[in-house]
Amino acid sequence: MDDARADARDLLDRLKRGDREALAALFSRHRDRLARGIRFRLDPRLQPRLDVEDVLQEVYLSSSHRIGSFPGDTEESFFVWLRILAGQTLIDLYRRHLGAQARDAGREVAGPGGRYFQATSTSMAIQFQLAADRTSPSQAAIRAEMSRQLEGAIEGMDPIDREILALRHFEELTNGETAEVLGIQQKAASIRYVRALKRLKEILAKLSDFDQGRPRDGPPTAGGGEER
Repeated sequence: MDDARADARDLLDRLKRGDREALAALFSRHRDRLARGIRFRLDPRLQPRLDVEDVLQEVYLSSSHRIGSFPGDTEESFFVWLRILAGQTLIDLYRRHLGAQARDAGREVAGPGGRYFQATSTSMAIQFQLAADRTSPSQAAIRAEMSRQLEGAIEGMDPIDREILALRHFEELTNGETAEVLGIQQKAASIRYVRALKRLKEILAKLSDFDQGRPRDGPPTAGGGEER
């Protein structure tokens, strides 16, 4: 572990001096995590034209051009910096390929490091449905209704709480990284995550009741405990 920290420290020091080999090494270490976030936020309208590898290449080129602008001194901050560049890259790609269709003010928001696309209730609902896929044709109507209800319930959550869930669950960021992305204190991020997770569990419990034929407004029967 000490050797790993020393190696990271050396790479970051070289990066600050403009060493592109250090950039390539650090980028490679975080490539899979970055790809996961890009895949989650890539608009379905762009998927026939672009894949995650295309976006990663654009992000790497952007980081190479802006190598002198990295403001942090930890690997955690480096990854957050890459996410900022990825968000800006997605916005540029949306505008380039979709034109006026990309002007969705409800998704493009300002963050501490620039503008990025906020997680939508639709993309989150899709991911939850994929995690609990039902392939039986007889359940198609139930699946569609649950998806509609789940999307509506997620849409009704506080935008920051929704974003925290997206960052922690789908992009698998740490609490510290989440706090840095959102520009809030780590304690605040942790409190909001616990609250959002509790609300999500209540939503999923009600949907589980519906799936099993119980009244939708009945008491939750699963996942009601708080995250500790």
